[in-house]
This record gives sequence, structure tokens and C-alpha cells, in this order.
Amino acid sequence: IVELAIKYDKLIDVHCDETDDPHSRFVELLNALVLMEDYGTRTTASHTCSFGSANNSYAYRMIDLFKKSKMNFIACPTENAYLQGRQDTYPKRRGLTRVKEFMEEGINIAFAQDSINDPWYPMGNGNLMNILDNGIHLAQIMSPEVIEKDLDLITYNGARCLNIQDRYGLEVGKDANFTVLDGNSPFDVIRNRARVLASIRKGEYLFKQKPIEYEVELDLGVNY
Repeated sequence: IVELAIKYDKLIDVHCDETDDPHSRFVELLNALVLMEDYGTRTTASHTCSFGSANNSYAYRMIDLFKKSKMNFIACPTENAYLQGRQDTYPKRRGLTRVKEFMEEGINIAFAQDSINDPWYPMGNGNLMNILDNGIHLAQIMSPEVIEKDLDLITYNGARCLNIQDRYGLEVGKDANFTVLDGNSPFDVIRNRARVLASIRKGEYLFKQKPIEYEVELDLGVNY
């Protein structure tokens, strides 16, 4: 795969180590290959569930190598939690790779959903706010200093996986591709799983909707 990607100048996305086996080493092999070819920024390892089961000494040795290769990672929180750990009784593994450690070490990690209403995952509708909500619970990344960065997991970090970070974002001169969420802050939109009020592609509306308005008829007998 690496040889073909280099030959045809293509990005790499490998669904890698999607297993509970803590001794699975395919992500180590992939990282070694792209490190030798200096192709890490154009490579993404998806799932890597087994890395969440690996012991700490091995994991942190590999994290140093991931930092050298600059390889990207993607976790699919709902699918990984649903499919992994099925043979466990208790303790029962969460199924996710080491999202928190990747974030702390500056390794690019994004959230995604790769199954919708299919044999691998019977739920799902492609709503990334739901994916983010599940992911930050499973990875335990909701501290005040981290919550402001969590939206990057479904925005900027994914753009880096696709190598479109030079034209993705809100800065002047970048492509006018974005969504508008119903909230006043990252904390608000994450906590409320905010609805998408508008989706813009190349400066044109794909759709837009008004914020929900409520009429409250309940009389609490209290004057405000």
C-alpha cells in the first residue's frame, strides 16, 4: 500500500489493528514503513483499537515513534465501543485507542463514523456532534482546559488527515466551506449536541434553518 501510494502520489488510510488483541502490531509496521519513506503526514491509521489494550511501556515507546513519523490517527467512538471488548466480562475495555495521550503528545487524532445502519453498527446517522459526544466520554477528555479543543476532533484534525489544512478554516482566503452550529461557545454546542443551523459549501448555502422557538404555557406563579 505504501509503495503504491508513493508511486501514484495518493493519501493512505488503513483500517488498522481493529481488534482487542494487545499484541497486534500492524500499526507499528505501518508507522515504520511511512517513517522510512517520510510519508507520515499523508498517512492515517484508523481505529487502532488494540493500541488501547497495549501495555504502557510499549504504548509510550510507540508514541515517540508516531511523533517522529507524524502519522495521523482516526478513532470511530461509537463503532469501536460497540464492536470491541465483546469477549470481555469485567473489567470491560472501552474499545478506543489512546485518544487522550495522542492529544497530549501533539499527535493528530480525529473522530469519525465509518458505519451507519449496517451489519457492523446498527445505529448512526452521520451526525458528528453525536460522535464527538460519545468520544469525549469514552476518552475522558472533558476537563475545562481540553473541552475548548474537543471540536477540533471533528473539524481541523480531520482536515489534517485529508491534507487540506491549507484551505480549511475560517481565515480570509480559505475555502468558504463550513457549518453553523446553534450555540454561543464550544462548550455550549458540545454540551447540547447542537443542531446545524446552516451548511455552506463554496460560499453557497446547502441548507439553512431557523433556531427552534418555544412557547411555554406553564404558569409557575412566579414573576421574573
